[in-house]
Amino acid sequence: MPDRIVIANSTPIIAFSSIHGLKLLKDLYGEVIIPRAVHDEVSAKNNSVSQQALAQSSNWIITKTVVNIEAKKFFKVQLHDGEVEVMLLGKELGADLLIIDDYVAREYAKYLDFKITGSLGVILRAKKEGIIREVKPLLLGLVNNGIYIGDSLFQDVLKLARE
Repeated sequence: MPDRIVIANSTPIIAFSSIHGLKLLKDLYGEVIIPRAVHDEVSAKNNSVSQQALAQSSNWIITKTVVNIEAKKFFKVQLHDGEVEVMLLGKELGADLLIIDDYVAREYAKYLDFKITGSLGVILRAKKEGIIREVKPLLLGLVNNGIYIGDSLFQDVLKLARE
C-alpha cells in the first residue's frame, strides 16, 4: 500500500458506500483522511448505508480537524464546508492526493496545485491495479444509486477501461 497522504471529500465516500465499495479506497491508498466537515456531512445524510460504512471503516478512514479554520473565509461561497476543509487540510498535511468529484471544487484544488482524482478515477485506477476486473458494474451501481454520470463521461470511462 502506498505511503501517501490522501484526503477525500464527502461525495466519493457516499458514492462508494452506496455500492459497498469503500474498500477500493483502502486497497488503493491504505488510509484515507477526511476533515471533520466531511465526516459531519456524511453522518448528517439520511443514508444509513453511508453512516454504517463510515463507522465500519473507522480504523482506516481517519477524521482530522482543520487547524486554520479562519482560512475558510477566503474561499468563495460556492464551495461546501467539506470541500473547503479538504483543501485546507490538504495544505496543512501536505497531501499527495485529494479525492473530489465536484467540478468547481476540483478547479479550486487545481489552482492550489493539488493532485486530484474523483470517484471515477479511483475506479479506473482500481482496475489498472488489478483490484477489480470490470469498471462497468461499478458505474451502473453508482448510477442506480442516484450518482449522476453523464452519458458521454460514462462512455469515456468505459473506453479508458477498455470495456
